[in-house]
Order: sequence, then structure tokens, then C-alpha cells
Amino acid sequence: MEQVNEQRVMRKIFWRLAPLLMFLFMIAYVDRVNVGFAALTMNKDIGLSAYTYGLGAGIFFLGYLIFEVPSNLIMARVGARRWIARILLSWGFVACAMAWVQGPKSFLTMRFILGIAEAGFFPGVILYLTYWFPARYRARVVSTFMLAIPLSVGLGAPISTWIMQLDGTLGWKGWQWLFLLEGIPAVLLPILVLTVLADDPGKAKWLSATERIWLQQELASDREQVAVKKTESGAARVFASPIVWAFCLMYFASTSSSYGLSLFMPQIIKQVGFTTMQTGFIMVIPYLIGCAGMLGVGWLSDHFRERKWHFIATLLVVVVGFVSAGALGKTVAALALLCLANFGIMGSKAPFWPLPSAYLRGAAAAAGIAFINSVGNLGGFFGPTIVGWAREHYGSFSGGLYALAVVAFFGVLVTLFAVQNRQAAPVSAAESPETAEAAAAR
Repeated sequence: MEQVNEQRVMRKIFWRLAPLLMFLFMIAYVDRVNVGFAALTMNKDIGLSAYTYGLGAGIFFLGYLIFEVPSNLIMARVGARRWIARILLSWGFVACAMAWVQGPKSFLTMRFILGIAEAGFFPGVILYLTYWFPARYRARVVSTFMLAIPLSVGLGAPISTWIMQLDGTLGWKGWQWLFLLEGIPAVLLPILVLTVLADDPGKAKWLSATERIWLQQELASDREQVAVKKTESGAARVFASPIVWAFCLMYFASTSSSYGLSLFMPQIIKQVGFTTMQTGFIMVIPYLIGCAGMLGVGWLSDHFRERKWHFIATLLVVVVGFVSAGALGKTVAALALLCLANFGIMGSKAPFWPLPSAYLRGAAAAAGIAFINSVGNLGGFFGPTIVGWAREHYGSFSGGLYALAVVAFFGVLVTLFAVQNRQAAPVSAAESPETAEAAAAR
């Protein structure tokens, strides 16, 4: 049997899968948040108040939450290639259909359906990556994949505002062109997904037989090291574990800040006095800074092999940024401080996701991480809703920024008291919550 060059195989897999998956996530994120740019003119056209807009921007995550876990279970049964293509097609059609919303009711309904259509994509890709990359590579691969978040907004912002300039073309509003043109890629990309992706290494014709065998052995070895007996009672114990709920609250604080800012950032920028086109280019700045936060904090966290205090530090940066920006109001200085807040928001993602794996393993990790992602993403509903409510009742965005700062600080307190600042012993699903915390404290 020929000798396998591990680094060569990993590079081959990375460049085959990562660019496409990252691009798909960028498309997904653009279709998720482009409503923030549409709102610059859409709200007036269809009669949306600031509160109703915020509610609609966030209601996406209720549909997302309900169907996320079932979607992953179906993907495991029918295969990743076909299921990811199906998700793309579904959300693409719904994203395009957003161009025909007529008023508050249809806006809320379509945002909810969009969440259902996209549900399962992110956790599905995270699960799919475990089919290809041994455990020792996954943190780097997932971090690279999640760079799609700041990149999608940073690159998509000027494109979105350019599309908005089509206002009046063929009798359509700019925001209608925005939804249609940015939804079309998701409708077309399933063809590429079905062509490029393989369900698992055993079906990857672009790997040699020796490489496939080696990779399958490596992945099997990982599974054996964390194998646990899967029981219903074990899963129930994981969901009842205080540390798992603490992670849910920590992630909720991060996602509330993220979506509360991103879905209102175009309106916050424009109120300072910039044009729609200028707003798109200015939006690039906070998300380039967010990329720096994600990469920089991730490197520091790995370098020092420490997660808790890096996560706390990033949330404190978020608090300072939001409070200061709220106090300064409609000024350029406030926008600069929101860039600082976004540095903390994006940076918080790097040290967070390694934390649950220090407490959970095997079936407990699979169930727990999916649960944390689902519950934590409710912050995507809460953040925009509270900002919209505050904007409507107090006449400015300052109250909403203060509210987001409070939620971020709550995340700091939960992390401070719930997470041990050390490498916790992994816990299986068959162990009780009390055992989990005892192991973590050792």
C-alpha cells in the first residue's frame, strides 16, 4: 500500500470542500440579513413600523429553531449532498418571493417561512465537516467556514446598496430587485452542490483508494475514542445539565448582539447623514474589523490554550462599544465605536465553540452542541426585536444599544460563574449533569 501524505490529503479535502461551503454560507447569510438594506426604503413603502420590522427581522429564527434538529436528522438519513442542495433550493425560492411582500402580515409570514427553509444548513455543514476532517483539524476548519459571516456582510453591503439603485427599473422598487437578485444564486447553486460534494469519503472519487481507506480509519479512530452508549435517558440528562444551559445563555448573548447590530446597522449609518450608496461602502468597515477580531482572538485563544477569559474579554468590548455608541448618538464617533463592538462580537465566536467540547463528548456533544446552537440562536429573534421596539418608543437607536449591552454583560456574568477556567474532562451522554460538573471542577 502506498504511503499516505497526511498534509496533502487534508489540503486536497479542504480545497475541494471549504471554498464551496463557505460561499454557500455567505449566500445564506446575505439572504438572511439583506432585509437590513431593504428596510432603508421598504419600511415606508409597505407600512412597517420600527418594531414590526425588528420583529420580522428576528422571527426568521423562530422558524429556524423549530426545524433545525429535524433537518439534521433527515440529512443523516438521506445524505448530505442531496439534503444541502434541497435546503439551498428551498431558501432560494423563498428569498426571491420576499420581493412580493405587500404589508406587515406578509412580511412577517415570509420571514418566518425563510427561517424554516434555511433551517438545518449551518448545523448540517458542521456535521458534514466531521465526516471529512479528523478531530485535530476541525477547529481550524470551522473557524475558516465561519469567516463567511463578516465577509458576507462586508462584501455584500456595497452590492446590496448598488442593487437598491435599480429603484424604478421595470416598475420595481429597489428593495424588490434586492430580494430577487440576491435570492437567485441559492436557486442555481444546487447543481454545483450535487456535482462537487460527496456524501462521505467512501464516495469521493477524487481521493485515491489508499487515501480513502486512511481517512476512514482516522475518522473511525476518533469515533472509538469518544464512543458512548446512546440512551434516551442520557440525552435527557444532557438537556437538563446546568452547564449546557449556561452555554445556551452565553451564545444567546453573543447572537443577540450580532443580529441586533447587523440588521439595524444600515439604518444607524444612514441616520448620521450618509446616502444609501455611501451606507453600503461604510458597512464594509465594521465587518473587515470583525474579520480581524475573529482571526486575532482565535489565534490568541489557541496560542494561550484559554477560552473563558477570551470570551469574557470580547463581550466586555461589546458592552463598552454599545454603551459608548449609544451615548454619542447620531455621530461618526458612534459608528467608530460600533466597529469596536463588532470586533468583540465576531471575536467572541472563536473562543466560544471549543468550550462545550471541553465538557461534552460523543452523543452528549452531538446533542448538546445542537441544542446550544438552537437555543442560542433565539438571540437572533430577541436582538432585532428589542432594538426595533426601543427605536419606536424612544425615537432613537440608543435605547436598543443599551439593551444589547445589558444582554452582553449578562453573558459575561454567566461565563464568569458557570465556566471553569481549565480544560474540563469530557463527559458522555450517559453521565448525569452532576457528574459533568464534578468532572469539570477537577
